[in-house]
Amino acid sequence: MAHFSILLSLLLVVQALAFPQHRSLAGLSERKLADIVPRMNIVKPPPPPGPLSDTSAKLVNDAAHPFQSPGNDDIRGLCPGLNTLANHGYLPRQGIVTPAQIINAYCLFILGFNMGNDLALRLAYTAILVDGNPLTNLLSIGQKSALTGPDPPKPAVVGGLDTHALFEGDASTTRADAFFGDHHSFNETQFDELVEFSNKFGGGVLNLTAATEFRFQRIQESIATNPNFSFVSPRYVGAYGETAFPLLLFVDGRKADRQLPLDHAREFFQDGKMPDGFFRANESITIAIVGGLVEEIFLAHPIQPGANQGRINSYTVDPNDPGFTDQCKGYTDFVNITVKSLYPNPQGILKDTLNTNLDYFFLSMKGTNCTQVFPFDQ
Repeated sequence: MAHFSILLSLLLVVQALAFPQHRSLAGLSERKLADIVPRMNIVKPPPPPGPLSDTSAKLVNDAAHPFQSPGNDDIRGLCPGLNTLANHGYLPRQGIVTPAQIINAYCLFILGFNMGNDLALRLAYTAILVDGNPLTNLLSIGQKSALTGPDPPKPAVVGGLDTHALFEGDASTTRADAFFGDHHSFNETQFDELVEFSNKFGGGVLNLTAATEFRFQRIQESIATNPNFSFVSPRYVGAYGETAFPLLLFVDGRKADRQLPLDHAREFFQDGKMPDGFFRANESITIAIVGGLVEEIFLAHPIQPGANQGRINSYTVDPNDPGFTDQCKGYTDFVNITVKSLYPNPQGILKDTLNTNLDYFFLSMKGTNCTQVFPFDQ
């Protein structure tokens, strides 16, 4: 009997280790959830932090937040902003975080990048709803990689901000499309193309014109090479935001000229490192500010949402996609389609925590006149 108890205990330990507390629950079967939920350390999602009172430019690459390369057990992912915040200790360096820590790191008490509270709310609660664990209030900013067969070994990536067509998606600035295999690693060829466009259109810096032309080039390249290219919301909106963010958040706040030196761009995109003496933005970068810059980028080459149809150069516009014109439909589609598809029938405490996180997500919609929707009842 004693041997049976020991074996049972070991089995429970192995099961717990096999499903980390930060791993996403999205897409799991009801049977799998029934097995996992009792082994989670349940944390009631606390209310998110509020807006920052002091939005002036401040030194953020300071002595209290030195750059440290990630260790072997530290997790990093696709977002250069999150990687940078973790490498400087504004987020836990191991890469396991809470939504509140993301909001704080980007914009609040510990300075970060001076991202607006509404934008930080939207990013943080999108992350926990799609790629996090709403029961434990934890998520990974990246993936754990391991080398697997055949020879030569290929990277096997599990977890993190990894749901395709959301945080990770086609036509990325510095990552390849999923169709080509490794869509997680920094892609030197694409960065070299970004440098080329910056030299051609930006006079040697990444400015609005260079970023705009490179965004268009990445879309055109994916249409011409990726038969499975998908460019619909929410990735559609995110891709344009991905183009605007470096000009708003990675440019030293003492300059605020939306011109990013290429050596600084490489530090952020490849190394997750702030330049020496870096100051955060000199204003709170809100959804409205990002939206205004995104509109300029879009209008230069107004590609509508759509996708290739299983073959290259077969891009077809999706007339039902909200794009940039209907943010309320974008919100309801995200909640009723994206989130609902990942959690078709949540029960008990999982349903409760999902509803709480959806409430917090809706805070980012303040001022839009959109009506809150409840996919799992109230």
